[in-house]
Amino acid sequence: MLSSRVLSSFLLLSGIVPAVAQTAPINRQAVVERHKVVNTTTDSLASLTVGNGAFAFTTDVTGLQSFPEYYQKGVPLGTQSEWGWHSFPNKEGYKVEESQREYLLNGRKVPYTVQVKTPERAKVAQDFLRANPHRLQLGNLGFVLLKKDGSKATIKDLRDIRQELNPWTGEISSHFTLEGVPVDVLTVGHQQQDEVAVQVKSPLVRQQRIQVALRFPYPTAQWDDVGVNYEAANDAKHTSSITEQKGKAAVITHQLDSDKYLVALGWDGDAKLAAGRKHEFVLTPDKKKDSFELSCRFSARPEGAVPSFASSRENSQKAWKAYWTSGGAVDFGTTTDPRAKELERRVVLSQYLIKAQTTGNFPPQETGLTYNSWFGKPHLEMHWWHSMHHALWGRVDLMEKSLDWYLRPEIVAGAKAIAQRQGYEGIRWQKMTDNQGKEAPSSVGAFLIWQQPHFIYMADLVYRDRKNAATQKKYQDLVFATADFMASYPFYEKDKNRYILGKGLIPAQERFKAEETFNPTYELVYWNWALNVAQEWRKRAGLARNPKWDEVLKKLSKLPQANGVYLATESAPDSYTNPEFKTDHPSVLGALGMMPVTGQQDMATMRRTFDLVWTDWTWDKTWGWDFPMTSMTATRLGLPEKAVDALLMKVHTNTYLPNGHNFQDDRLRLYLPGNGGLLAAVALMCAGYEGGKDANPGIPKSWNVKWEGLQKMP
Repeated sequence: MLSSRVLSSFLLLSGIVPAVAQTAPINRQAVVERHKVVNTTTDSLASLTVGNGAFAFTTDVTGLQSFPEYYQKGVPLGTQSEWGWHSFPNKEGYKVEESQREYLLNGRKVPYTVQVKTPERAKVAQDFLRANPHRLQLGNLGFVLLKKDGSKATIKDLRDIRQELNPWTGEISSHFTLEGVPVDVLTVGHQQQDEVAVQVKSPLVRQQRIQVALRFPYPTAQWDDVGVNYEAANDAKHTSSITEQKGKAAVITHQLDSDKYLVALGWDGDAKLAAGRKHEFVLTPDKKKDSFELSCRFSARPEGAVPSFASSRENSQKAWKAYWTSGGAVDFGTTTDPRAKELERRVVLSQYLIKAQTTGNFPPQETGLTYNSWFGKPHLEMHWWHSMHHALWGRVDLMEKSLDWYLRPEIVAGAKAIAQRQGYEGIRWQKMTDNQGKEAPSSVGAFLIWQQPHFIYMADLVYRDRKNAATQKKYQDLVFATADFMASYPFYEKDKNRYILGKGLIPAQERFKAEETFNPTYELVYWNWALNVAQEWRKRAGLARNPKWDEVLKKLSKLPQANGVYLATESAPDSYTNPEFKTDHPSVLGALGMMPVTGQQDMATMRRTFDLVWTDWTWDKTWGWDFPMTSMTATRLGLPEKAVDALLMKVHTNTYLPNGHNFQDDRLRLYLPGNGGLLAAVALMCAGYEGGKDANPGIPKSWNVKWEGLQKMP
């Protein structure tokens, strides 16, 4: 009988890559816990989060949200859910049609929902429609800390700070002193209910110098909302009150216009709850003890008793252990290259943040459930970066939760309406949207097309995992409708006997004018790949190939190139000489990286393109997912050193904060597509891609990396 080591060597020499890259299981807890996050200062970018993917609660160094104003320009102390949205009343009756403008494209007029400047009413209408609905900051739950003289402590009064997040259990332990008196706090998030629970131990409890206050901010309806809008001028615009109180529990109701939600509290001991300032409710713990426990649940409707701190802690520990022991794992621990430790830290903390913030039933916004970006609305072109990696890490069910949003009747109806209005077949997926699938006006987003094949890509990942008739039946109608749009969208140039993508599009590299742009390289490859996959879905369904799709596939334009490299788009032959065109996403690399080999790409040309982009791109004007995309391309080109270098490139938008967040700039202090992209790139580096024969194709030969449970990328 062959030993495991001999068998593995035989498989490698035979060109067969084993599904698991080593024989001994990874000590997953050891890998995760060596990347606990420790804070010893009051860094506004170092806040920590507990969450269940559909609800998240972000804390300061006290373990609650005691000093939100201090963090408002860092990683804010957000409390957000996937259900918590609000709209200001549309008293003027603004309609999306007021933001629509017709563009003359390829000889016909096509309406797009854009941002307009005139007339004034149309501008106001589009501003209103972009801002409504907006995601809510549900409330601010923080300590009121009193000094000996009775005055309120500030964050500068805290000493001896030591705070630790253990990703293995989802627990945040916080220690500090106030005027020499120690305070110890343990914070957890329930994994099935939208609840945060906290345990406090301190002599300050008995001295009644520590209370807990729940405050309700008013929504800003601005591009972002960090949950600190407590201006007195807004007090009369919303209502909040204790609507139920009995024993050691209470319910507080918060109403904003037609939107209402509940906050249920449960505590131990003889604590007292009372109204404080306007929209503030203060819980004073029992002075007979040096400790107290509190649970706080946010919900859209009544849900019964609130789980205790003890049960919530047990729930958190079990759920996080189940998460970490499922799916894939990667261990860089025995690699001597110092870069490996940092890469492993980013991998572990990215998994934690993604699970805590973006694994609900709806496509997430780019800043997760911490604070708003683009009014809290998801961008469907980012859904691939947020969620695709779950399938590669053996957790396809987490991806499928938000993928099933596309199947909802109102979402399909909205996407179909866009296609029909523009004169296309099938369904055109929204770009900037909301839970109900409404299209928000956007002069860039309306012209993007690379979100369109994402549904086919992710549905196919589900099928690859299950390969059963139920999955085929579940998704096939939308796969076909998605492909119908993709086949009707290209314009046929009779004189050249070819189909082009555009004019009237903005590529993933958002540096080109819609009216002038056609045939972007990445989108051409994605179009080809997705239509071919859709034909395979027809074949499995017992249907003949769709002749229209085949017609487009046969005559789809070749990838544009000049001087031996692929262009960003055929309409921009100056792709590499115009400085403006060497900024933003270098999505030309996505044509091989995000995409597999389709028969369109020439490897030598792709390598020259990669080398040119690597040396000549304006990297300080890029985004967080550009580095994983570049790494993926390097992996597929057989450049493992470059694959690592790309992930660790020293560029400000590739910064990973101590809490694991991908920092972009002063506007986007966290950016979860970067974290998701990192996980996808590392899975590709280890498990490889379908048709590839190399083991660990993106891992340098000098590295010793263990992995298990990862799946090949298409």
